[in-house]
Amino acid sequence: MTIDRRSILRAGMGGLFAVGAAGHALAAPAKSAPGAERSVLALARDLLAQNASRIAKTDMAAIVNFAVPSWKPRFHLVDMNNGRVSSYLVSHGRGSDPGHTGWLKSFSNKIGSNASSDGVYRTGETYFGKHGRSMRLAGLDPDNSNAEARAIVIHAAWYVSDQMITEHGKLGRSEGCFALSDAALGGVLDRLGPGRMIYAGKF
Repeated sequence: MTIDRRSILRAGMGGLFAVGAAGHALAAPAKSAPGAERSVLALARDLLAQNASRIAKTDMAAIVNFAVPSWKPRFHLVDMNNGRVSSYLVSHGRGSDPGHTGWLKSFSNKIGSNASSDGVYRTGETYFGKHGRSMRLAGLDPDNSNAEARAIVIHAAWYVSDQMITEHGKLGRSEGCFALSDAALGGVLDRLGPGRMIYAGKF
């Protein structure tokens, strides 16, 4: 989808995504500066307004900035009622980072690409699968329209943790899913629930 992100991000979005990784060892979200929280909140509000016909619930949303490396919190859960932003570690797909550098190089919507896809998603029901508790996602844009066919979901993974960063300098990679830490997953899924927006991109 095409949105005018630049005017929203100028007000200090960069500060949000420079937040360090401290504070998430036990799934406590990394703390963002008030100005940074206002910036990501503004982006979430803009996207929700543009997708009002496709997103039923607007009290909570998630913004994922894949311009940030995997060793920093980049999955931002936004409470639209009080403006609070909670940030967590999240993996990207190995097809998006073939050299395993910790930086997402590209997106893909192709089946079999094992890459992350950008765009707006709608959260679905939770279920228990091979990765344990997981949440289904529907891709709402041309760039992520194969999300369901590719089984792109939110789940926990052993390779998303502070220990991985300490030992390897970066997280492991998924097959395109949004993989969170075991400790963070339950709280994130409970707060998101079905019918809410996730936006993933590089900005």
